[in-house]
Amino acid sequence: MLYYITGGERSGKSSYAQQLAESLSETPFYLATSRIWDEDFKKRVKRHQSDRDDRWTTIEEEKEISKVIPKKSVIVIDCVTLWLTNLYFDSNNNVEDSLKFAINEIEILAKLNSDIIIISNEIGMGVHAQTHIARKFTELQGWVNQSIAKKADKAVFMVSGLPLILK
Repeated sequence: MLYYITGGERSGKSSYAQQLAESLSETPFYLATSRIWDEDFKKRVKRHQSDRDDRWTTIEEEKEISKVIPKKSVIVIDCVTLWLTNLYFDSNNNVEDSLKFAINEIEILAKLNSDIIIISNEIGMGVHAQTHIARKFTELQGWVNQSIAKKADKAVFMVSGLPLILK
């Protein structure tokens, strides 16, 4: 089963995903896709880690996420935005290469025999990006989000900590 949880920053996506995973398994996995870019982000990661108890197993993978999903598991992938940031940065801001890689990974995820809960940000609903690179990243994020939503069995949009069921 593929679950897709999206929403704005601090909308409650991670908490919702973790509660969902815990309702599906007593031993869920958490796939962290982020790089530690600065001290502020390091604090944010530590806060997320403290939200999970000893039932959770953490896996870290910045790019090839489909290769580290345990078979027949329940796993939260947190998050698509940070994963795409890694792909976009490492491809020298090449949208086409990043999109191709991401779509291929999503195709693989959709075929795995696991319950996969994918968290993503809906970044295109806010202020218009000021730089060309940021505008292109917003487009990349939007296209990847659409791809995940189409493949997902269930989709949820989080607003102010409340889930809005999309499908």
